Amino acid sequence: MTQVIVLNGGSSSGKSGIVRCLQAVLPDPWLAVGVDVLIEAMPAAMRASDDGIEFAADGGVSVGPEFRALQFAWMAGVAAMVRAGARVIIDDVFLGGAHSQRDWLDALDGLDVLWVGVRCEREVAVSRELARGDRIGGMAESQAELVHQGVRYDLEVDTTRTEALACARTIAARIAELR
Repeated sequence: MTQVIVLNGGSSSGKSGIVRCLQAVLPDPWLAVGVDVLIEAMPAAMRASDDGIEFAADGGVSVGPEFRALQFAWMAGVAAMVRAGARVIIDDVFLGGAHSQRDWLDALDGLDVLWVGVRCEREVAVSRELARGDRIGGMAESQAELVHQGVRYDLEVDTTRTEALACARTIAARIAELR
């Protein structure tokens, strides 16, 4: 039985909306955890440091060793929640593509995981980013394809013209098939 759903997609691709809809349509309770929550939990000083995470004016994102150390601890904590009996939906942005997936594969070793790619056409994601107003311009454009490089998925959804609820129902149907 699937214990973890990992959603990977670029900024403004629609992952967070899908997570909320999944929580509504899945028959069992699922916790939602996301990389944005990890970043918000870090001290503000780490959001503008070579050792932490930096957001460039053009939307580029770079992470340093202190961020990575906390990220690995966070991943281990998420895996521990699953091992303790929680079902978890992870909302992440694989800035390192396949290397980022490898980090999660290591943390989630032995658990039943559904890997979901959340795609969105670059122009649509950029438009959403502008409408949101809470993201640095350029993140959606720079991440649209980067986060999927070398990543293997069990399922992919595309939010370009498909609402979050329909994507969530597609994922929920796959979960039901796997039971």
